Order: sequence, then structure tokens, then C-alpha cells
Amino acid sequence: MSNTVLDYLVIGAGPAGLQLGALLAGGGHDYQILEAGDAAGTFFSTYPRHRTLISNNKRHTGTEDAELNLRMDWNSLLSDNPELLFTRYTPRYFPPAETFVRYLADFAAAFDLRIRYGTRAVRISRDGADGFAVTDSGGEVWRARRLVMATGVSRPYIPPIPGIESVEQYPTVSVDPDDFVDQRVLILGKGNSAFETADNLIETAAVIHVAGPSSVHLAWKTHYVGHLRAVNNNFLDTYQLKSQNAILDGNVLSIEPDNGGYRVRFSFSRADEVVKELWYDRVIVCTGFRLDTSPFDEDCRPELMYKDRFATLSPAFESVNVPGLYFAGTLMQQRDFKKATSGFIHGFRYSVRALYHILRQRHEDLPWPQREVAADPDALTGAVLDRVNRSSALWQQFSVLADLVVVGSTGPARYLDEVPVGYAAQGVFGDEYFAVTLEYGPDHDKVDPFDITVRRTAQDAAADAPDASYLHPVIRHHRGGQLVATHHVAENLENEWDKPLAHRAPLRDFFARQLTGSGEPAGPPDEARTPAPATR
Repeated sequence: MSNTVLDYLVIGAGPAGLQLGALLAGGGHDYQILEAGDAAGTFFSTYPRHRTLISNNKRHTGTEDAELNLRMDWNSLLSDNPELLFTRYTPRYFPPAETFVRYLADFAAAFDLRIRYGTRAVRISRDGADGFAVTDSGGEVWRARRLVMATGVSRPYIPPIPGIESVEQYPTVSVDPDDFVDQRVLILGKGNSAFETADNLIETAAVIHVAGPSSVHLAWKTHYVGHLRAVNNNFLDTYQLKSQNAILDGNVLSIEPDNGGYRVRFSFSRADEVVKELWYDRVIVCTGFRLDTSPFDEDCRPELMYKDRFATLSPAFESVNVPGLYFAGTLMQQRDFKKATSGFIHGFRYSVRALYHILRQRHEDLPWPQREVAADPDALTGAVLDRVNRSSALWQQFSVLADLVVVGSTGPARYLDEVPVGYAAQGVFGDEYFAVTLEYGPDHDKVDPFDITVRRTAQDAAADAPDASYLHPVIRHHRGGQLVATHHVAENLENEWDKPLAHRAPLRDFFARQLTGSGEPAGPPDEARTPAPATR
């Protein structure tokens, strides 16, 4: 065992491990990254199986604003180096996975990150009261005060169905459509991996059934990018237009080998739980992945949730039962499971940066980056609208990350960027603050975005802002641990919340009322005294 004790040991050199490593390196911190594979981003050397990412790569945006461009660039990691933008690597909107592997290798090399490749963590144990000892596959022991798991969800999640061990799994099933000619195929799961697999077999399989206990959720409606994406939903046409394929809603009760194939018993949800047996040549399990907890000793094994797929995390992305054990990357999604974007690079790159600031604040007594803003309505209105009109972090991590405007009894306000909402609620930044988020409206996933009858006029936008379905800024005033007031900024088609009357004046009035406690507006803002023609 080495006598050297690291401040931070990071397990995994995927995008999250590289992002955190670059931040730790830039801050001059003592860290090491261990990676089981022989290169960065080994996961993406295999997944997705059909080798096309579903993360947007929009090179042409009509603006040279680097911050705004990150709203449309879902693959780049955060850095000050313009050469390390993934949009420079390919013009493909849905890029090849191989290109992303090359990008990650270049990112690791550009920052000369301390990565030990070919080094799998096989045992994780406590090292005294406050540290960890990690034994690698070569027998070397690494010691650290804090451990950060950035491994992603690396083990397939297998539902507890009798006989499921006898069928094929997404990680290893053939991706050659010719291997399925004239066969009846059952695919278990209703996420992107299931439909990606189904789409690949449309031209060769005789019958394809996609099955699962819940309904299909479409990302364009729910705004959760992990739900079924349009790029993978060609199969829906073949079902709705009667081309022998089907989507089955219900539970699989058992799977039994039978006559060279499989006899599968279903309990159908839409037929009053009618139980029926169907026969298939092939059954493929595409039910997602989970955290691998096998290396952890019992005394430091994290508590799990969501069918034991993810560690249960505090608002600081720390295990709720193992102090000093933090999680980065897609494992952060436990905090906003199937609601926001923490499970994806364009979301967790910002949460990883927030984790970096949390670690510095907690363990090194370093303040969250901040700047001063005059504590008056005009200054605060300008600061908030400047941020929501450009910020990529608030845009991507809607409802999860907030800018904080911390106010006191005297002096200027302090403006802090991109603080996790739950972490801010713990009172670590003061007794009174305004939290600025971008959010969708209530029941937004129940609104059909293509139904023109639900549209409101521009004149109604400000009054109807609290009920707006589309993404818009929300400012909440917290004092003494209580939410005391909320203001919704009217939605805007092009996400430009800068109109004098529709956006600035109501927000300024809100700040005036909350800062003075008068409950009355303090007069028109400077921009509204000679207003420009009102537009939405």
C-alpha cells in the first residue's frame, strides 16, 4: 500500500472523469484517475451498439457566441480551448460514436491528465475514518481522502424475470440484420436501445414485438432526452401502419426455451391483465444499465435506489451513507431521474463543474466563484436577464442548476453561477437569496406541442407566465429557509427575454417589491419609461 494519500481519486476516464480531471488539474489539486480500459471513453467504443450517438451536434447556429453555441452542442466538454469543441470534429448532427472516442482521447491529451489506463478498481474499502483504499487489478493500492465514482452505469440491468438468463443481451447480441431473416423477435425494453435495435431489424425480421410494463414516452413531448428520440422511432410507423410489428404493454411473467426458440408468458396491461403465451425465435433484453457496486466492501457500499440502479445521493452528489464518496457524470441523474439532463453529457458537464466547486468549498474552504451586483431592482434585473439570455448551463440543466443572487441587509448582492438547487436550499450561501432557473411549466409533458389550440397570444404571455408550458425563467425569493415569492418571466419563441414591457418591467417590479418588502412596485424601470414598440 502506498503511503501517498491523494486528495481526490477518480474512478473512470469517460467524459465525466475527464471533465472533473481537467478542473482538478486547472486548480492545481492532487488527484489521480483510474481507467479500466486502454483509452479514454472505453464505454463509447462499444455503445451505442449501432454506433450513432443521439446527442445533438449542431455546428451552424447563426451566432459566434461560444456560450450560446453550447446550448446546441451536446458533446463538448467544458474548457477554454476552442480547439476542444466537438463541433470541430464532425458536421454530423447525430455523430458517429468512433468520432467521440477520438475527441475524448484528444481532450485527455490536451490537459495531460493523470490517468492510469488498464487499471480496474477491484476492491474499494475504507482507509481509516475519513479515507478510502482502492485496490486495482494489478494489486496496487491507491489511497485518497475523497473518492469520486465516474464509471457511469456499466452493468446491464436485468429485470427479475424467470428464464431471462437464457436469452440474448443488448451488449452482445448481433447487430447484423441478416442474422434475423424471417425470424420472430421480442425486444424487452422501451428506451432508445430497444428501439435502436428494433429499427435495425425492420427490413429482415418477420415479426418484431417491443415489450415493457410502461407506455412509450416520446422525448419531444416529455422534454426528457432519455425518452424515445425521433431518430430511433421509425419502428412506431411499422406498428401503427400494420406492418406485422407491435408494441406490447404489460409484464413478462416468464421465458422458457421451447423448440429452438422461446415461449414467453405475458400479462397484458390494456386487456384487463389477460395472460397470453407467444413464441419467438429470439428474445433480446434492452432494459438499460446500472451502477456496478461489486468492488465496494460492505462498510462503504453506497445505498441504492431506482431498482438498485443508482446510488442515493445528497444535494452535494455525495453518497447519503458513505461520507466522502461522491459521484460524477451519468450517475448524478439520481437527483433528477427522468426529469432533466443529468444523465447526459450536455447536462452533467455542468453538474460536474458544480461538484468541483462543492468539493473546494467543503474540503478546502474556498468560496464559490461570485461577483458583486448592486442590490437595486434595475441592476438585478439586468444581471438576471443577461444570464438567462446566454447561459448554457441553466438552459441544459433546467430546474436542476440555479444562479443565486445572495442579498444582505447592507451592501451589494453576490451573484453565484450554476449552483445545484438542492445544495442552495441547505443554506450554505446565506439566509436570503433569489434563485434563478430555467424551467418548463406545470404538466408540460401532458401538453401536445403540435396542438395549435393551446397557443396563447403575445398579449397574454406575461399574465399567463406562471402557466407557460415552454421553457422560461423562474425567479424564487428565499428567506430564512422559506420560499416567500416566485416570479415567472413570460415565455418567448426565440428564448430572448429582453422586451422592456413583457420581460424587464415585471421582473424589476418583482425585485422592487421583494427588496423593500412593500408589496408595491417602485415605479417603471429605466428601459420602460420610453418603451420600444412592444413585441413578444
